[in-house]
Amino acid sequence: MGFKNNNAERSTVTRDTIDLEETTGNIYESIVVLSKRANQISSSMKEELTAKLQEFASSTDNLEEIFENREQIEISRFYEKLPKPVAVAIEELKEGQIYTRKNQE
Repeated sequence: MGFKNNNAERSTVTRDTIDLEETTGNIYESIVVLSKRANQISSSMKEELTAKLQEFASSTDNLEEIFENREQIEISRFYEKLPKPVAVAIEELKEGQIYTRKNQE
């Protein structure tokens, strides 16, 4: 996926709102576009993580037996270190990778 191989910020960065509104011409429309794209990225990340962690799921759940699987922990740590979906969406918007259009009334 594109969210693994991008150069989005991994920490909080102050953004200039003028830069965000260049593509749509309106800061509020840009925020809506970013919100929808961030939701798409977040859901795809969650689906991928769930699919990888399903390999380690046991069919019998027992409260007394708790297994620590090192591979499962490494997968979880990898996804925790990825940039947040909003940061990825902002980076995609800045690079022109998000297509936007307005519905005609």
